[in-house]
Amino acid sequence: MDPKDLRVSDAEREHVGELLQRAVGQGMLSLGEFTERMDTVLAAKTRGDLNQVLVDLPGIQMRPEFQQQPQTPPARAYEPHVATATPPMYPAGTGTVLKGRMSTIARKGRWEVPPVLQVDTVASSVSLDFTEAVMQTQVVRIEVSDYLSSISIVVPMEATADINGLEAIASSATSKVGTGAPYGPLHLVVTGKMRAGSLTVAHPMGARLRKFLRGT
Repeated sequence: MDPKDLRVSDAEREHVGELLQRAVGQGMLSLGEFTERMDTVLAAKTRGDLNQVLVDLPGIQMRPEFQQQPQTPPARAYEPHVATATPPMYPAGTGTVLKGRMSTIARKGRWEVPPVLQVDTVASSVSLDFTEAVMQTQVVRIEVSDYLSSISIVVPMEATADINGLEAIASSATSKVGTGAPYGPLHLVVTGKMRAGSLTVAHPMGARLRKFLRGT
């Protein structure tokens, strides 16, 4: 079988996404081109599909000679093999991981919230509602590693949030709640990296409407 016809894994798609992000940082791709190529990466089934988004990027394209020898990948070229994929952003066992690829993820009601929540998503819709959640700690850390997703976080009226540690690349990140030192039942600390996506932290819609009508 021709190496370009071999099937690819999620780890390989994620690694190629990292290479495209590097190309944006070096000025080789515009943000629009990045988005278009990421669509191709997410739909890729074979190594040939992945190669077409890298072939015109000097220094980071996949080379046929290395595709034929995945057991000994060279250090200077990308080898589309699981063993060469970028290591995970988070150490194993540091918290609960919500992982989605072109999926819908929702947590609401009385769900158990760990001290650290890791959101590892690509082209997904994520909804985290903390209004009735059961917290183990007052401060909850949300660590984001995302491409092309929409993340909505709803917190109780007394809650606060800090999103200053989130790196947004071609993304929008908005907090509509108070910040500062924790003083209520919940304080969220959002960190990590979001690429071509959106994140919003807000109070429940009904609570915001009542606050608006009261003029406070």
